[in-house]
Amino acid sequence: MSEIHIRKTGRAGRITLTRPQALNALTYDMCGAIEAALDAWRFDDHVAMVIIDAEGERAFCAGGDIQELYDTGRAGNFAFGQKFWADEYRLNAKIFDYPKPYVAFMQGFTMGGGVGISCHGSHRIVGETSQIAMPECAIGLMPDVGGSLLLSQAPGRCGEYLGTTTARMNASDAIFAGFADYQIPQAAWPALIDALEVTGNHRLIDEAATAAGPSSLHANLEQINALFAGEHLADTLRLLEHDKSDFAVAARKSLDKVSPLSAACTFELLHRLRGSDDIAKALDLEYRFTFRAAEHGDFLEGIRAQIIDKDRTPNWHHADGYDVSLADISKMLRPLGRDALKLERTI
Repeated sequence: MSEIHIRKTGRAGRITLTRPQALNALTYDMCGAIEAALDAWRFDDHVAMVIIDAEGERAFCAGGDIQELYDTGRAGNFAFGQKFWADEYRLNAKIFDYPKPYVAFMQGFTMGGGVGISCHGSHRIVGETSQIAMPECAIGLMPDVGGSLLLSQAPGRCGEYLGTTTARMNASDAIFAGFADYQIPQAAWPALIDALEVTGNHRLIDEAATAAGPSSLHANLEQINALFAGEHLADTLRLLEHDKSDFAVAARKSLDKVSPLSAACTFELLHRLRGSDDIAKALDLEYRFTFRAAEHGDFLEGIRAQIIDKDRTPNWHHADGYDVSLADISKMLRPLGRDALKLERTI
């Protein structure tokens, strides 16, 4: 497959994304290939660890390839997107629970679906170009691929802030927020990968790591906690209206650009998950939203405005965050019954 290169090299199972011209966006076939490899290597005694990386300097993986999701949704075929997300979430759960070291090298953009195939691993490596984010609210989705669990576990109210404003994290921010473990200069990555392939010894990663620099998230944590501590999105909007600091003004400007329904549901989801370490629970809740996103949410309009027409003027279902009712949130997050996500953990 030209989109991805999967092989065994020495003691490592190797996965390399090979779509640098598309920022290594994740397709349905790529998800299936990664899952098949993980299943095959799970019981392979010759594979001591899995290493995933990507070609190109700009991105590890900037997200899912959403063109087909948009095209099928516009045609009224919502089943394709529902199957895409269900299968992708099954892969995310397998990475989270994988019994062998899973090492991810995340240069450049690592967003959305890219987070799902890297940040649930056991050894998450960032460098000087790393930019990690969950930007789904900007296209009418909500943080998914298990990203909601990571956000719910971030310090203080960083999860609400990152998940709704779509703010990007550099290497230090990502380590502080719990999306990464190690900062290693990117010039050292090739030699480290070679050594890992030869030895299968994940302790070499600890030896190569350098100290993380100061985190702007950490520096702004007190203000983030004060502004994003409410029960609902509307609470944060009210607090932002009365705070004229540069940070508050920038946060409000970002919130004004995203889907109000998506942001409001993100608040609710993170509150339901806080204190949990259950990936299945997170994915189940996310799937309730994504299952309905094209037909009942802002997903198609978000893609049109941001990706297709690029006019950046989406016509969201709600005027602003104040306009989203508890009933609207409940409609998107209520159980799916027989359509509920099924994570097949057996192989």
